[in-house]
Amino acid sequence: MPNSIQREKYLRIMFVAAFVTALLATLSCAQRPDPNTLVMIIESSPLNLDPRVGLDGPSERIDELIFDALLRRDEHFNLIPGLAERWEAPDTLSYVFHLRHGVKFHDGRPLTARDVKWTFDSLLQGKISSAKAGSYKYVANVETPDDYTVLFHLKEPFATLPWNVSEGACGIVPYGSGAEMTAKPIGSGPFRFVSAAQDQEVVLARNNDYWGEKAKLQSVRFLIVPDENTRALELRKGSADIVSNGFSADVSTVLAGDKNLEVLRQPGSVYAYLAFNLRDPILRDVRVRQAFAYTIDRKPLIESLWRNQARPAYSILPPQSWAYADNVPHYEHDLVKAGQLLDAAGYPLKNGVRFHITMKTSTEASTRLMAAVLQDQLATAGIALDIRSFEPATFMADVTKGAFQFFSLRWIGGNQDPDIFEFVFHSSKFPPNGANRGFYSNPRVDALIDEGRRTLDPVRRKVIYTELQQILATDLPYINLWYFDNVVVHRRRVLGLTLNPAGNYDFLKTVELAQ
Repeated sequence: MPNSIQREKYLRIMFVAAFVTALLATLSCAQRPDPNTLVMIIESSPLNLDPRVGLDGPSERIDELIFDALLRRDEHFNLIPGLAERWEAPDTLSYVFHLRHGVKFHDGRPLTARDVKWTFDSLLQGKISSAKAGSYKYVANVETPDDYTVLFHLKEPFATLPWNVSEGACGIVPYGSGAEMTAKPIGSGPFRFVSAAQDQEVVLARNNDYWGEKAKLQSVRFLIVPDENTRALELRKGSADIVSNGFSADVSTVLAGDKNLEVLRQPGSVYAYLAFNLRDPILRDVRVRQAFAYTIDRKPLIESLWRNQARPAYSILPPQSWAYADNVPHYEHDLVKAGQLLDAAGYPLKNGVRFHITMKTSTEASTRLMAAVLQDQLATAGIALDIRSFEPATFMADVTKGAFQFFSLRWIGGNQDPDIFEFVFHSSKFPPNGANRGFYSNPRVDALIDEGRRTLDPVRRKVIYTELQQILATDLPYINLWYFDNVVVHRRRVLGLTLNPAGNYDFLKTVELAQ
């Protein structure tokens, strides 16, 4: 076993031992919890609580508690009624949404079609500067025939519009809302905003006038704790109640042994992948990319690195998605096939090495450990992997501008709908226009993406996206690695907690605290 792997394993063992020692030191430090407030620890402050603007995970997940959207998503990412009781597409260039009556914003104002129009007009007309505006580029205008009907006119058929007006995409703000919504968000959701202190906390209170099922919690305090060890210690002491997807597999395993805590797991949709730069003279050959796929053995990575808190992935879409296709090429570990492909591509073994290649990573510990294991695995096929780690900002800057041979990242939330295919794989989405950072281009893929966006019939769309996933699994601009489980650790006074594949904070709408 290479020294790099031995060192990583030694450091990992020492970390767990130190962590357990720190936990034991808190045995006599438990605090009396507030019986009326659930304290949830998150890793970073939301960047912008205006639902038309915030794109980071904390912003979107807290926004879903404060704001309602026209539509919601079920556990299979199918769209269901939200503020809109029903909706239809009378033709290929329009959608009509029929709003609920009796909905009020937190300040008492009624929510009507005028508010919905303002929300999307502020994006379409540039009244609010937001990257989300691009999601509505095919919308020509929004009309309000009456107080409870909203009509979207389209420039061209746009089957994904309903997804882009659902929760997680954009909540509805009051008419006239401007930049002040960032600091004092006013929505119509089950919780209302109370206060926020940057890098410290966000406080929400129950909306007692909510139109739907009212929350059981009186208030929620989101405590900002960037350090993983501190998050665990706060939870162990009783000064916090819950952490969602905020622990490494090692730490959550340790915490599972605490009698005052419960660890819940459910298959999630967060997707990990390897991405190649297809302008690279080595990696532009599909046979080389396929050889990588046959060389990488995901099973030991999932078992040891993630402690089986992940599942193999075969598409960027999660299996819960209606558009997911499982009849695509799979690449099980096969060094013979890998060697044959590399020989055919013109890279024979010379002194045990076929070529050198560089993987860029962030300095995050689990990513560096994964890279070290990949280095060992790729060496068995004669691929010499050099690892270059950078601070997150530098790493992402290089990824965004295509300054890499290959890298690994995750899609969180954005991969739940086939709209992701255009953003990631369409040839019109090379940076800075999108996230096709590997400069992948396939005319058939472009045509299928365009057809899927314009096709309203769900049966036909499923056929389109199945073919699309089959091509991507052959071309391999990405190597699919795994989907992470959602892992929530909570104190036992939190009752009625259930998870969903999206990994959002919807469970806060239904949990309660034991008194």
